[in-house]
Amino acid sequence: MIVAIDGPAAAGKGTLARRIAEALGYHHLDTGLLYRAVGVLTVQRGQTPQESAKSLTPEDLKRSDLRGEAAGQAASKVAAIPEVRAALLDFQRRFARLSPGAVLDGRDIGTVICPDADVKLFVTASVEKRAERRVKELLAKGESVIAERVLQDLKDRDARDSARDVAPMASASDAILLDTSDLDADAAFEAALAIVRRKM
Repeated sequence: MIVAIDGPAAAGKGTLARRIAEALGYHHLDTGLLYRAVGVLTVQRGQTPQESAKSLTPEDLKRSDLRGEAAGQAASKVAAIPEVRAALLDFQRRFARLSPGAVLDGRDIGTVICPDADVKLFVTASVEKRAERRVKELLAKGESVIAERVLQDLKDRDARDSARDVAPMASASDAILLDTSDLDADAAFEAALAIVRRKM
């Protein structure tokens, strides 16, 4: 059983995917972490993004510096490089086939990585609501934050992710749209889990 969850940054798809995987006893892969790790390693090791992608290990995904805004911006840039995406494609597809099932979240799971996924969700929310959530998240981590800059960063990422030539962020034609703008985390989880259970 493969569950593909796509959507823009800060829509809540990562939290949803993790909770669904826990509820069903499935494996979970936040594919954005792959690109965050590649972006961070590229900057820190002074190697090309392609080299970072090819040498990526599961241990690299456990780094503590992958959740910050700098890693997110670096990820968005390296994710636009076709050779990086190709290097990470097999890793993701192998993960998706783990038994008894896997939940993967990202930007192109339902369209490119697992087009044959059993369940496809496209999780979204208004950019203003996503910025509000991201600000709360950063403040909770003790980071200083400028709300207007967070909003602009999200708009820039949306534009980059949607306009890239390779595997642009898009909802699969057979994906179910889940708008979380007016849902709290628990309500979004219940709605998503109900969709998955119906497909099972």
